[in-house]
Amino acid sequence: MTTSTLTEPFTPRGIAAFARASSRRLFLAQSVVAVLAAVTLAWFLNDNCFSVIHAAIQNLPDSGRITYGKLDWRGNSPVLLAEGRLLAFDVDLDHRGAIHSTADVQIEFGRTSLRIYSLPGYSEFSYMPARFAPFNRTDLEPLWGAWAEAILLITAATIFAGLLLNWAILATLYFLPAWLLGFFLNRDLSVGTSWKLSAAALMPGALALVGGIALYNFGFLNLVSLSFLFAAHFVIGWVYLALSIFFLPRIVASATRPNPFKQDENPVK
Repeated sequence: MTTSTLTEPFTPRGIAAFARASSRRLFLAQSVVAVLAAVTLAWFLNDNCFSVIHAAIQNLPDSGRITYGKLDWRGNSPVLLAEGRLLAFDVDLDHRGAIHSTADVQIEFGRTSLRIYSLPGYSEFSYMPARFAPFNRTDLEPLWGAWAEAILLITAATIFAGLLLNWAILATLYFLPAWLLGFFLNRDLSVGTSWKLSAAALMPGALALVGGIALYNFGFLNLVSLSFLFAAHFVIGWVYLALSIFFLPRIVASATRPNPFKQDENPVK
């Protein structure tokens, strides 16, 4: 069974080809998809989170801190620090709800607590009384400038490794049902090849999610649509796994053996 390398992760026939492919070839294909996902997510985080954090830090006053469970704020309140499509930061010491951001997630700093607003509502977290944190441009700007790039690279590397590990775990969960389905469909599928097939079937869903993240970044999808796509990318893996089994070769019946109980027509005298 052969197919173009470029189309293998996109079609059930191509996924079926990985059942007989070497483990090295499967790992190479997974690595390419994982790198693409890691780069896309890093780009997403840089545009929607890191840039907004940097803008919020630049709009902080020269002095201020969080200490003994309270925010020592030296600026106006309420005030919007920065806003993007995904993320927004503001300061409202009394949480009066004066600022309504259009971002999908709004992080609001109050006098004694932090509120995170999103589509389901909001969650509130009190500042830790035993912790000290700077909350001013003078301290945070050089600190963020020194660590932002490293944090982004570490995040991308974590996404890459996490995807490969997650695919291995899911393939371990899926391979037995896949083997049973292949058994009842009379397909040439062993335990080992069913594991590789299960692992390969996860790539189309990951590619669909990567495309959805890119569409969100370009403004074609909202967070609700992206959330549905995140759930759907698991279903895509199941569909590809089931369909790819039909593209595996059938088990050829062995030649009919002579009946040992049938009497020989020409017995030896």
